[in-house]
Amino acid sequence: MAILHIQEMRKMNDEELNKKLFDLKKELMKVNAQIAQGTIPEKPGIIKEIKKTIARIKTIKKERGVLK
Repeated sequence: MAILHIQEMRKMNDEELNKKLFDLKKELMKVNAQIAQGTIPEKPGIIKEIKKTIARIKTIKKERGVLK
């Protein structure tokens, strides 16, 4: 999954941000499950990027007043 830049995320509406947030959380669960099983993910650095992108989306939502 491609990681979005902050400018692209700011252009999205709330529904698109929620969908993207859901997809990222789902992907993070998959990667964490791989690690729990003992397999090495294809891209180990993707975990950090997913977490950062989730934080960025939550920050944007908080700025808009959607997230309390």
